Amino acid sequence: MIHKRLRPFNTKDTYPEQKLNNDLSQGVVARGTMVFLRGQVSQDLETRESLHVGDPAAQTAKAMENIKTLLEEAGSELGHICRIVVYLTDIRYREAVYQEMGKWLKGVFPCSTGLVVPALARPEWVVEIEVTAVIPD
Repeated sequence: MIHKRLRPFNTKDTYPEQKLNNDLSQGVVARGTMVFLRGQVSQDLETRESLHVGDPAAQTAKAMENIKTLLEEAGSELGHICRIVVYLTDIRYREAVYQEMGKWLKGVFPCSTGLVVPALARPEWVVEIEVTAVIPD
């Protein structure tokens, strides 16, 4: 790996009572130019249309697709994500959101923080994902 991942783990070991399978780390030592992405939601990047209203997993998939697109435009990729922050409007969405997010981040092991918030910028959004990545040297 280009970046040093501190104490990598999988959520199936940390949260055995939950049906999660996410590769995460306690920390990441990254090399290269940093890329900070605005929190991504289930919104079309061109039209700004909100998509997948009422479906946390589909909203997560669209947010991750947006993240992938933006990182590639910056000269990076999903594999260079170092930190991810997930905002949920309801704790009951956690499993669906993290299952979908885990598909996109298999083998990446970013640092992750998850928060439950009362609302996001639009009432139809139930998940927002913010990432910090790098463009390697």
